[in-house]
Amino acid sequence: MTPLLEVRDLSKAFPGSGSLPWKKAPGIRAVDGVSLSLQRGETLGLVGESGSGKTTLGRMILRLLEADSGEILFDGTDLLALSGKRLKPFRRRMQAVFQDPYGSLNPRMKVGATVGEGLEVFRISDRRGRREKVAELLKLVGLPEAAAERYPHEFSGGQRQRIGIARALALEPDFLLCDEPVSSLDVSVQAQVLNLISDLRDRMELTCLFIAHDLGVVEHMADRVAVMYRGRIVEEGPAAAVYSEPRHPYTRLLLDSIPVPDPAAAAAGAEAGEERPAPPPEGCPFRPRCPRALEECARACPELTAAGPGRKAACFRAGRG
Repeated sequence: MTPLLEVRDLSKAFPGSGSLPWKKAPGIRAVDGVSLSLQRGETLGLVGESGSGKTTLGRMILRLLEADSGEILFDGTDLLALSGKRLKPFRRRMQAVFQDPYGSLNPRMKVGATVGEGLEVFRISDRRGRREKVAELLKLVGLPEAAAERYPHEFSGGQRQRIGIARALALEPDFLLCDEPVSSLDVSVQAQVLNLISDLRDRMELTCLFIAHDLGVVEHMADRVAVMYRGRIVEEGPAAAVYSEPRHPYTRLLLDSIPVPDPAAAAAGAEAGEERPAPPPEGCPFRPRCPRALEECARACPELTAAGPGRKAACFRAGRG
């Protein structure tokens, strides 16, 4: 089966900067040769610490940020080979829900204009038809029709994220990128928004890339999980298998850091620590933090290879237990 979205060897580096022209900081390789795919109707959870390159990868997939190299195939078409009018139809089919529900909304536009902006850009229906569609979308995300005449600052964080979801779904996309959609919301609101996204995803048969640093959030949202560390995918597989039997020590560290609702329970992942030292010039980037590093980890960087049925891991120990 041909995947709806396939990313091949995608890379992005940012140049270093410094306070003095002759003393520049080293550049940052934010995404380093990432390859992944999503089947139609599938949700892939992309997890990792802040700074691991998740958002950069997502923005490149949407062509909001240009890649240095690689391929982005959407329904068999390489998006990096398109521009202008040739790219526009694909923008309609790929939408996003961003992390900051207030920063992603124009404070000077009423909610109705924000949600219906895409409909106007793509000349979908007339003014009356667009107004009816906006009312339908607001109802779909649990907001009253009267919300269309108000401004973003009049809503709570959770309500603003619902507005962002309505805007993303207005064009009935095939692919939805959710970039940390609940990380800036109160815990009491997070579950409501996650349930809404999950319900709409199933109802509209969306293919979804769900980005988060919290594995506890991704566990109930994703069919498969890809774990990212310093710009590289270090583990990938079915969500249930990754959570029950992680094959990379970094994945185990992330799982052990999930808060436990028991004051007497101590996190078992402290052995790897939370410090993120600079990666070594050679070998595995995770080696300075890894409690199970081998001698060969200092000599070569492990590639992402098969580590069981439907599983991949970039670790020399993955196949040794």
